[in-house]
Amino acid sequence: MSFIWPPMLILLLAIPLGALIYLGLERRRRRRVAAYGGTAFAAGNRATAIVRLRRRITAAFTLVGLTILVLATARPQGVVSVPRVEGTVILAFDVSGSMAADDMEPTRMEAAKTAARAFVERQPSSVLIGVVAFSDSGFSIQVPTADQPLVVAAINRLGPERGTSIARGILSSLATIAAAEADPAAGYYANRSAAPTPVPEGTFSAASIVLLSDGENNQSPDPLEAAGAAADRGVRIYTVGIGSAAGTTIEVEGFKVHSQLDEPMLRQISEATGGAYYAASDPDELKAVYDTINTRLAIHPEPMEVTSLFAGAGILVLLIGGIVSLVWLGRLP
Repeated sequence: MSFIWPPMLILLLAIPLGALIYLGLERRRRRRVAAYGGTAFAAGNRATAIVRLRRRITAAFTLVGLTILVLATARPQGVVSVPRVEGTVILAFDVSGSMAADDMEPTRMEAAKTAARAFVERQPSSVLIGVVAFSDSGFSIQVPTADQPLVVAAINRLGPERGTSIARGILSSLATIAAAEADPAAGYYANRSAAPTPVPEGTFSAASIVLLSDGENNQSPDPLEAAGAAADRGVRIYTVGIGSAAGTTIEVEGFKVHSQLDEPMLRQISEATGGAYYAASDPDELKAVYDTINTRLAIHPEPMEVTSLFAGAGILVLLIGGIVSLVWLGRLP
């Protein structure tokens, strides 16, 4: 138990002072009774003893009620266990030139961005979301954050660029997760030199990667080696196939290139990490993919102000004391 306004606790000193004043008045009243009715009468009368006990009980209610109200003025707060969904999700976007293909309306890139924005808007504030983009290299666009407008702004900045290295996207996502877990404020630029210890098989962290790509890989290193590194860290990769098996022809730097979805590669990546593969043939299906992303329910101790509880308890005790006094003594205390 702690207090937001602890100086108000000095008012508690008035409580014992009030008790002393009450006892003094009680002794004075007893002396008057003894003077008028005789000491033997005052001491031996059973009814007088019962009335005296009732006065003390009602006075105790008053003192306890006032004590609780004084504590309420100091704004007490306690630590409560609050359940919340938490985790880290990295949206890894393929921004290679093939994502400009129009076999998804209006383009592969725009369809992926639309679904990603919808996913971000549905997440609770306790889930941290980061954005990584990869073409022939991988780089962090937005470190994991609970600030959803920042994440959406990062997604909006994405556009098709050059070649494709899926492994670079995976490794950049893992680096972003590791840095955020070690020091959330440092993000992608934190020290990542220490190699992580592989987790036991079948163990998964609360972090995951959503890899949005057409699966066409034309740059080293090997994507399956990068997937193995993710599995060692317990990070699941959910691959989302953007495009169609039939594919389409696009123009890249003046050349016409046929681009099509490489489902086998994306399936192997997801299976290697314990994730899942989804073929998103249209924007509505792509939006449904994000509902399957796993986070975890954690219990966190958090301070919570309980002033209203103390105030209510104090008023209740005073009301009980007042009712008891009216019933027993015919007056308020």
